Amino acid sequence: MSYRIRPARASEAEALREIERAAGQSFAAVGYPEVAQHEPTSAAALRDGITDGALFVAAAPSDDPVGFLLCTEIDGDLYVQELAVHPDHAGHRLAVPLLAAAETLARSLGLPALCLTTFRSVPWNAPYYARLGFHVMPDDQIGPSLRFIIARQAASGLDTANRVAMRRYLPA
Repeated sequence: MSYRIRPARASEAEALREIERAAGQSFAAVGYPEVAQHEPTSAAALRDGITDGALFVAAAPSDDPVGFLLCTEIDGDLYVQELAVHPDHAGHRLAVPLLAAAETLARSLGLPALCLTTFRSVPWNAPYYARLGFHVMPDDQIGPSLRFIIARQAASGLDTANRVAMRRYLPA
């Protein structure tokens, strides 16, 4: 199947929430039922991402979204706030072109890197991102906005003992 990466459309906000909800169900099987129960990104936040040009979708040949990446600038990097792929389309490495779209945006904004927070031991999280060139950020490199995000994740019930912040510098 051939997929295309494109900017999201405002009319797709609810479909993207459903993709995130479906993708979250996979976490219950690896010991994180709280992720499966977590409310997806709000439609308003998704629409803000569209307005900011910071929300990309992986579209199936039908042009329906099957995955998305939402990002925002924090602490001088482009933060991947959410990357979700519907389980029916998992295994097609859709994160790679979605991250490439984010990288293009980061470069256009003059930012040196992408960063994200993720689970250390979930196979499709930190180990996967490491294979894509992300590195765990030392604590002294985590900026105040990212620290705030991590604290907010902890307050929402995520197990911060198994969470890491990761960064990938853009190639020269």
